[in-house]
Amino acid sequence: MKYVELTIHTTTEASEIISDIMWQYTDYGVTICDRADIIALQKRQDSTYWDYMDDELTEEKPSDVLVKCYVAEDVATEVIGSILNDIANAKTLGGDAIPFGTLEDTKRQVDGDDWIDVWKKHFRPIQLGRIVVVPEWIDYAPAPHEQVVLLDSNMAFGTGEHETTSMCVELMQEYITPASVCIDVGCGSGILGISAVKLGAAKAYLTDIDPIAVESSLHNSEFNGVAEKTVVAHSNLLDNTDIQGDVMMANITGEVLKMLAPSIPKNLKMDGVLILSGIIESRLEMVKAAYEAVGMEVVFEKRKGEWFALVLKHKK
Repeated sequence: MKYVELTIHTTTEASEIISDIMWQYTDYGVTICDRADIIALQKRQDSTYWDYMDDELTEEKPSDVLVKCYVAEDVATEVIGSILNDIANAKTLGGDAIPFGTLEDTKRQVDGDDWIDVWKKHFRPIQLGRIVVVPEWIDYAPAPHEQVVLLDSNMAFGTGEHETTSMCVELMQEYITPASVCIDVGCGSGILGISAVKLGAAKAYLTDIDPIAVESSLHNSEFNGVAEKTVVAHSNLLDNTDIQGDVMMANITGEVLKMLAPSIPKNLKMDGVLILSGIIESRLEMVKAAYEAVGMEVVFEKRKGEWFALVLKHKK
C-alpha cells in the first residue's frame, strides 16, 4: 500500500496543536521531531540517559520543529487539504499568543508494504548459542540442542542483533539451570527473560518502567508459550525483596546501571550471578566502581565491538 508523508515545519509551542489535528485524519501515525524534547529530558533528574548523543542536540537555540503524518495515497489530496485548512484555522484562532512558525509543508510518497516486505526478506534467524531468534514468517526447523525465540512482526522486539543483547543471551547460558530463578531488569520486549525460560529456567521475573515495554513483554511471553513461567512488572526493580534471583540481567546504559547499583543486589542470591550489558568503554570503569562499592565483584568481562558486558557476584 502506498502512503503520502506530510511534513509541517512549525514551532515547539504549536507542535501539539498540529499533531492533534493530524490525528483526526490518520490512523497511520504522527511524529514530532523537536530538539526541545531532548533538552527537557536531560534536565530532569529522573530522565533517561544516553551513552551517545550529539552535543549540538542540547544547545538551546531556535530550531525548526517537524510534525509528520501518513495518509493513504488514494485519499491523500482530500485529507491533506483538510489538515492544512484546520491548521490555518488554528493559527487564526491562536492569534499572536501562539507562534506557528512558517507552516511550510512538504509531501513525499512512501511504500509501506514494500518496506515491510524488504525488511522481512533480509531478516534471517540469529544464532546465539543454544538460542535462535526466528522471525515468525520463516519456517525454521531447530536442531535438537536449539531453543527458538519467535519474533512477532506485529510487535516491537529486541532481535538479538545488537551486541549488548547477544552478549547477555550468550553469557546467561553459562549459568542457567532447571532450578534457576531469573530476573530481567529493564526487560524491554522481554527477549532476555523469554530466552532464560527457553534455556530451562524455572521462573523469570521481568521489570520495566515503560508501559509499552511491559505490554510488549507480556505479549511476547504469550507468543512464545512461556507466559506461565514469566511475571512482568511495571516498575524499576522488583518491589518484593523476598524474590531472590539465581541469575539477574540488566541490559541498559552505563548511566542507568550506575544509578541502579545500590538497589539491584537486594534481589540477587548470595551465590547468584549478575550480568550487566549496554556499557561503552568510557563508562566501563564507572559501572565497575559503582557495583564494587555495593559489595559486588567482576568475575568475567566480555567485549563485542564498542560494547562491554560484565558478570558479577557478591564478594565473599
